[in-house]
Amino acid sequence: MAKFTGLIGGGTFSPRDFRDAKRAWSERLLLSREAAPITTGAGRRAGAHATATPTRPVPARRNDNVVGVGIAEKLVTGKPTGVIAVKFFVKTKFPTGAVPRGMALPKTIDGLPVDVEESGTFRAFARRRARRRVQPADTLPNPRTRIRPAPAGSSIGYRIAGDQFVMAGTFGAVVKTSRRVYILSNNHVLADENRMPAGTPIYQPGLLDGGRIESDQIAALTRFIKLRSTGYNRIDAAIAEPLTTNLLDEEVLHIGAPNGTVSAALDMMVHKFGRTTSYTSGRVISIDTDVVVQYETADFTFENQVVIQGANSTMFSDSGDSGSLILQRGTNAAVGLLFAGSSTHTIANHIANVLRSLRVKMA
Repeated sequence: MAKFTGLIGGGTFSPRDFRDAKRAWSERLLLSREAAPITTGAGRRAGAHATATPTRPVPARRNDNVVGVGIAEKLVTGKPTGVIAVKFFVKTKFPTGAVPRGMALPKTIDGLPVDVEESGTFRAFARRRARRRVQPADTLPNPRTRIRPAPAGSSIGYRIAGDQFVMAGTFGAVVKTSRRVYILSNNHVLADENRMPAGTPIYQPGLLDGGRIESDQIAALTRFIKLRSTGYNRIDAAIAEPLTTNLLDEEVLHIGAPNGTVSAALDMMVHKFGRTTSYTSGRVISIDTDVVVQYETADFTFENQVVIQGANSTMFSDSGDSGSLILQRGTNAAVGLLFAGSSTHTIANHIANVLRSLRVKMA
């Protein structure tokens, strides 16, 4: 479990008090949802990767609006207070008095401070669309082109059966065992939410970005951590073995080589390079938040995730950035693996959990 490195504000409550309260409300509001698969058409969820959140009426149930329960700094009129609180992340934050009394969230929990923050809906951040002409990227360097050796931060993806749609995500990092090296990214970027078998071809760039089936395969899916529609997930991660080791570049585009790993901490400044938003920087606002994330096959619940917001109110990530490695600014130590978010918040797995679960280490 993550430690509360850099806790701010005083008080008589222990980290365990906050964790116990967070878990109790997470189970009440997040795990209580029906976990039935949600699909449309040929098994593809409509709009699963859009980032805009439409205006919504007051929800019929309290847990219809709550998408995350965590531990983070309390804000008042958008300004930090130096007080740690149990944080409810909601799709829409309604004015005081607009929510019926029985539907309102608590103002305190056994004396613990509580805060409510609007985040929109969290969605897995791969990008998929119907085939059409690929537009040139407007960032430098361009992660959506064919690059050899392929660097972390560039576009990768699998082939969708029938070729009606094309997709792309982000090559996060090069990882290794004692004998082999691999591409690290998300399950939903390399394994299509549990649906792809081992050996599935992985292309750079992803086919959404003009990758060619006949010439641009760089790796094959090796293994993934299965996403579970009941209970908590901890990571969304997978690895793919390159066809030859000289096809991979360990450096992250524009950032350079990762320098080991470090645990995420509150207020830590981080950066990443992703397929869609290129280089961005941000700040860690929580290291222990449970979230519900919309995927194509179902809504999955994750425990103890890292939450990041972009620096200076900018967007830190968007659809297509899934799989990006998040690093500490200044040291370039790996912090997390980006997999989901909204237009205002980014969600990442703790890197230690990712490496431990896949039985690999940073290259």
